[in-house]
Formats: sequence, structure tokens, C-alpha cells
Amino acid sequence: MGAGTADVGGDATGTRTAADALTVFHAGSLTAAFADLEAGYTASHNVTVAQESAGSVRSTKKVTQPPHRAADVLAVADFRLLRDGLLPDYGDWYAVFATNAMTVAYTEKSAYSEEFGPETWWDILARDDVAVGHSDPAVDPNGYRAIMSMDLGAIPFEGEALYDEATASALTENATIPASDEVDLIGQLQAGKLDYAWSYRSFGATHDVETVDLQTAVDLSGSTSAYADHYAEVTVEAGGTTYTGAPIAYGVTVPSTAAHPDAGASWIAYMLSDGAATLDADGFAALDTAAVPAAHADAVPEPVMAAAEAQSSLGPLSL
Repeated sequence: MGAGTADVGGDATGTRTAADALTVFHAGSLTAAFADLEAGYTASHNVTVAQESAGSVRSTKKVTQPPHRAADVLAVADFRLLRDGLLPDYGDWYAVFATNAMTVAYTEKSAYSEEFGPETWWDILARDDVAVGHSDPAVDPNGYRAIMSMDLGAIPFEGEALYDEATASALTENATIPASDEVDLIGQLQAGKLDYAWSYRSFGATHDVETVDLQTAVDLSGSTSAYADHYAEVTVEAGGTTYTGAPIAYGVTVPSTAAHPDAGASWIAYMLSDGAATLDADGFAALDTAAVPAAHADAVPEPVMAAAEAQSSLGPLSL
């Protein structure tokens, strides 16, 4: 899918009109950032943007499963959903554009909030009188990553584990699935229905919640081979798929079902260039240069490629 002439409405000069629509499917964790991106994008592009937020697994399946809905942009919290689930039948390329870290969100009204911190979180989350939730791992990477984080704490990293297997079991047994994605989960936390919610660090920058910095051995933010090997020691089966632990990396593409592929490429190009500061301000760690798989570089639209680099790997991650 290369760059070409606009395939959406416009006047005789090719100028885009306000009637043109850009459809964006994105991960729930990107909701606040993509709202801010929309404000910046539409200020310089005469286009209407329609955004749909959902768990990344669900967002991807909107495209890959009947009725195969059209999206001009698909952005997910786990780029492997694009690499392994979208290509080659419903897309030709993708770009990895940002990282994040797992955390636990809470409020000042949460039980034991005054005790909650980097050295106590596992003890408090395992208590019977504490309401803890994570999203559905069958539809949302936040869900399967929450389970991974809880399991990783009982696996030694560089010879030391945070807690024992009994604590890990208590953590997973005490955690419920009250929401399909992290946006609904944070809403329940803010409404007082939960004391703690497994979340991403970025939510602390965009929502009225507190977050705790977890150890790198469990927060899936480590970018070295040692951390990647450690994360890969855990797997989660959900919705008929087995997910393996890995450093968090967000991905984006223009699916082959796009009604307006040039408009989708324009959004992504903006996000990777002028919009990178917005991602950072909203709690993500935008890559200095987005990475596209070298094997698919010829299919990347020119505006996107101008803000990206073809690579065979990104640190310990195979693209």
C-alpha cells in the first residue's frame, strides 16, 4: 500500500473537504492522547475524524473478522496483534511508535491507600478486603499484561523475586474482571467500585487517579534482552490465543480495508511527527523515530516513511 493520490472527496484541485471522514480504531489506553491528536490534526487538515475506542484485540478483530469493518487507522497497545493477526490478509505494513509501562491505579479513597507504594503493592492487592480489577484478557492487552505482571513477581530476575508463588496466586485470585477495557476499568475505580485497577502509566497523566511505579521486572517496560527473556517466561491463554510476555510496544497501521487510505497515512504521519510531543505529554514514551519492519518497508506510504525507519528489530523485539 503505497502513497498515492487522495481517494476521498475533494474539489477539482484535490483539496480535501470537510465532508471527508477519517475513521480511527484505537486502543482504550490511547483515548485521551488521540483526542488531543485529533484537535491538533483537524486544526491543519479539513477533515472530520470518527474515533472508536476498544480493547486492542477487539479493535483488531473489527477488521479481521466479519463483517470486516473499514478503518482508515488501526492503533493497538500490542504491535504483535498487527504483526501476527492483521498481516498479510488485512494489511501490508505497520509502525511501532510508543512504549508504556504497567502500573496499578488508585485514588485517595482506596482501601489502604496511605500504605500503598512500590514496596507494598503486592501485599495490599492480595488482601481479601480489597477490590482489585483488570480488563478482559480476551479483548484487551491490559488484561493479559496484568496477569503477566502478577506472575512475573514470583519469578526471580537476576536471582531475586519480589514475592513467592503463594502471593502470586493470591494476587490473581483476588483480581476480578469487571470491565472489558481499561477505560471502563478506570471509570469504575473513580466511581469507588474498585480500590485498585491494573492500568498503564500513561493513565496517571490523563486521568484523575494515582499510580504506583512498579519494578521493571514486572511492569513490562524493560527494553533489554535480559528483561525481554524474563518477560517471556510467562504466558496467558485468553480467547483461544496464547500471549507471551514481552516489552510493551504500541503499533499502528492503515488496514487494507480502509476506505480512505491516504487520509489514514496522513493521520499516522502527523502522529509520528508533530503529534509525538502530544503522546509524550499524555504519558507515553514516543519513539524518537518510529520503526517499520524492513521486510514491509516498500509498502509503507511515503508520508509515514518520512517519519519512520525500516528495521528488522526494535531492541529485543522482532518486527
